[in-house]
Amino acid sequence: MRPSIGVIGRILAVLLIAILVEFGVSTFLYERASRFSVQEDEARRLAEHLSISRKLLAANAPPRRAQVAASLTTDRYAVRWDDDRPTPPRVAPSLDEMRHQVLVWEPTLATAHMSLRLNSPGRNQTVAGEVSLPDGSWMHFRTLQPIAGLNLLGERLLLALIPAAALMVLAGTLVRRQLQPLRRLAQSADRVGRGSGEHVPEEGPGEVRRVVGAFNRMQDRIHRLIEDRTQALAAVGHDFRTPLARLRLRAERVEDRPTREAIQGDVAEMEAMVASLMAYLGGSEEPEALVATDVAATLMTLADDAEDHGLDVRYVGPDHLPARVRPTALKRALGNLIGNAARYGRHVTLDLEQTADTVTFVVEDDGPGIPPDQLERVKQPFVRLDDARGRDVGGFGLGLAIVQRTVEAEGGGLTLSNRSEGGFRAAITLPRR
Repeated sequence: MRPSIGVIGRILAVLLIAILVEFGVSTFLYERASRFSVQEDEARRLAEHLSISRKLLAANAPPRRAQVAASLTTDRYAVRWDDDRPTPPRVAPSLDEMRHQVLVWEPTLATAHMSLRLNSPGRNQTVAGEVSLPDGSWMHFRTLQPIAGLNLLGERLLLALIPAAALMVLAGTLVRRQLQPLRRLAQSADRVGRGSGEHVPEEGPGEVRRVVGAFNRMQDRIHRLIEDRTQALAAVGHDFRTPLARLRLRAERVEDRPTREAIQGDVAEMEAMVASLMAYLGGSEEPEALVATDVAATLMTLADDAEDHGLDVRYVGPDHLPARVRPTALKRALGNLIGNAARYGRHVTLDLEQTADTVTFVVEDDGPGIPPDQLERVKQPFVRLDDARGRDVGGFGLGLAIVQRTVEAEGGGLTLSNRSEGGFRAAITLPRR
């Protein structure tokens, strides 16, 4: 396996790149600000003062130049004369742009070896420099007032915010790219168990690739387990139905009618148990596709079928309500609810409720209801509350469990409650698609 930088290493690399970019951009912007923040009128005034001062100092003899320089000092500029030119410390970027502006105003200073530099680092920055006299001596000068616009707080904040904002975008993009494999893993994990699982590409940092690889292997094991279970259930279902069919045929030969009907009832109950167990444990490797369906018509059909079997079931909802559903799964879930309601109540009512985002299928009966502390428990498989319902009934207690699993697979919810006027209410809420 080729070596790979881990998640921590990649995040550190992103931070290092961000620091380097911040340093480079800040340095560049500060250099530009140092060069261009001085106003043009400041350069003009400085050029005029330097030109006049240089001419006056050159016109006087060296013994008098120190005194003349002192008299040329104003409240804005300080002037000093010296025979030697000491090497000035370079404390800030040179003001090349300001020097160019000064020479534009006073071209005579071009041969005077003029130099400019920032002095007094901090908020109140000034400019210092020197020019040469014709005899080789030097006139030193500096501004006594801070240069306008050189170090304003707003400009400093702007210089800091520009690279910071750029770095936020850059770092966010890089981190998002590093976490992309984890997002794909989360999406695939959410689809597992809904028949649409798929292998996730093993990309990204080493830790993420190992997690993705383990997830893919887990998916393979789960799919093999489901396939083995489905095959075993199909075999068991076939093996159960064969002797049940033989029992049904043999029951027909029993001459004693009560005994024959009792045997046939037991066989029918066993067949119903096997069917419900297969429906709950069998699952579906390939769920049916969503189909545009008039769910109001579906409920009307279920109500008519129930009435044909002698049950008091009526539909009171809207005449039409289109929605995208999986018809077979929906009919199975609603059929279980209607069967439960008809088993424990005398009258069953079907209704539809809708919002902009959901469709709710309501099944109500006038039976004894369920104890409030058992409303969530009855959704679990193999739970029967026959004592609470007041009569003994058959089955494995899988009806509501099948409904719960079907609804959860659709991203919806099953709500059970007791009616205030008596009876029980079951509601399936599905998202509108």
